[in-house]
Amino acid sequence: MAHVILARLDARDRALFQRWSVRERASRTTRVFWTVLTHLGGVSCSVAAATLPLLSHGALGAAARQALATLIVSHLVVQLVKRTVGRPRPSLGVGCHALVHEPDRFSFPSGHSAAAMSVAFVYALAFPALAVVLIPLAMLVGMSRVCLGVHYPGDVLIGQLIAVLTAIPLALG
Repeated sequence: MAHVILARLDARDRALFQRWSVRERASRTTRVFWTVLTHLGGVSCSVAAATLPLLSHGALGAAARQALATLIVSHLVVQLVKRTVGRPRPSLGVGCHALVHEPDRFSFPSGHSAAAMSVAFVYALAFPALAVVLIPLAMLVGMSRVCLGVHYPGDVLIGQLIAVLTAIPLALG
């Protein structure tokens, strides 16, 4: 029964991927837009967003420490799950050419999505007025991974869920 449910989820995930990925047919402007967004979830931007404010005092410094902790823990969880599940990226699973560099051969869950949401969610908790910008931006980073052909939608969803579930206990603790 579980195998049937997973097979159905996988089929729907692949169908959504086929609909949402922009591939080579997209305009240069569209590809650049999604590529810029995807880099916001990359190592450089995520680490910078979590570490640059570390020297600040008050709420910003505290949020930065929590963002960094969430980023590190969620990254460890993502890598453990990636290596355990071993789901191939769409370029291997459906033969779609990715429009950006694939950091490894595993797709599930999305590390970029987890990284962007880890930092955004923590700062949104600390500064609720910014949530209306930060959370949709993190969600768009996840969407960029699908549009650029490097992740299935389910990879993104679970990556973002890992980030949120990592941030909540750290915020309460």
